[in-house]
Amino acid sequence: MKIPTSIWTLLIGIVLTLASLWYGQNHGLLPAAATDEAVLVDGLFNAMMIVSTGIFLLVEGILIYSAFRYRRRAGDNEDGPPVEGNIPLEILWTAIPAIIVIGISVYSFDVYNEIGGFDPHAIHEAPMSQESMKMSGHGSAMAATLSDTPPSTEPNLNQEKSDEAMQDPATAEVRNADQIPQKRNAPGVGSVAPTIGGTPDKAGKPAELQVNVTGLQYAWIFTYPETGITSGEMHVPIGREVQISMTANDVIHAFWVPEFRLKQDAIPGRQSEIRFTPQKAGDYTLICAELCGPYHGAMRAPVVVEPQEAFDKWMQEQLVASKETLNQAIAVNPTDLSPNEFLAPYTKDMVIKPEILHQVHK
Repeated sequence: MKIPTSIWTLLIGIVLTLASLWYGQNHGLLPAAATDEAVLVDGLFNAMMIVSTGIFLLVEGILIYSAFRYRRRAGDNEDGPPVEGNIPLEILWTAIPAIIVIGISVYSFDVYNEIGGFDPHAIHEAPMSQESMKMSGHGSAMAATLSDTPPSTEPNLNQEKSDEAMQDPATAEVRNADQIPQKRNAPGVGSVAPTIGGTPDKAGKPAELQVNVTGLQYAWIFTYPETGITSGEMHVPIGREVQISMTANDVIHAFWVPEFRLKQDAIPGRQSEIRFTPQKAGDYTLICAELCGPYHGAMRAPVVVEPQEAFDKWMQEQLVASKETLNQAIAVNPTDLSPNEFLAPYTKDMVIKPEILHQVHK
């Protein structure tokens, strides 16, 4: 019994759909999702993988079938039938991709909005004057009128954010803001947005943890304004929203942790922000994603996501280690031990004899 073409088409469609859904959810191409925002980005990526897998299997399947079914037979020297076109088919294969692209665009915008990337007020932060928007009668670009535009009276948000960050002595010691003037804030949206803020439910609220990040050739330096800690590695607690405020001291760098699914540029003279909520403990790597010089590939830093208790312990250890004098370090000793007794465990590991320490103390 010959199976009708409609039945074959239905069966092939079911198989393609199941195969696309399975591979779209089990491709294994992404690293572990370590933040709330990563889950949203992964959902978008999986949706695109489902669609692209289905299209790939369909197109390649038709090509392979056609190459086999309509191959030239032995002794067949006739020309093929003169097919001039099929209007309904052309409309169909134009409409379907258009619908797919529009659907993915809407989904992408929704995800971008959910992770706090869209700020409807950003385009009003540095409005262009009406004079600079005028085009001359000869069609010259608006850049020709910029020289006649009076200086903007709008507040320089970059300068305000820089001044706020520099109130932290640890951050001020790391950044050379005096040598790099703060550019006027640009109306950035999309990939050039200076701020990727909190999710809609946290929009307008301060983040639970603030970390200032400074990029320089070829290292990342992290400062914690609440405690004055400076570190070469970033520690963040699970479940608390973190706000990264960053800039660069020399050239453009980019803050990128693949497991976080977020990337933001660190630009000299500009203050950029990014917010995320870590949810999976582990050791990750911060990678500079902008070519910043010959040693760009080595510009990496460890990022540790840990429970709140471990984070508090690390903070306390950093506070003790950052004390400037031996007396300050001994002052945090709750047992009132003598300097020799307090330092004994450390001097033993460093192979320092007690009599040498006694001489130094004297």
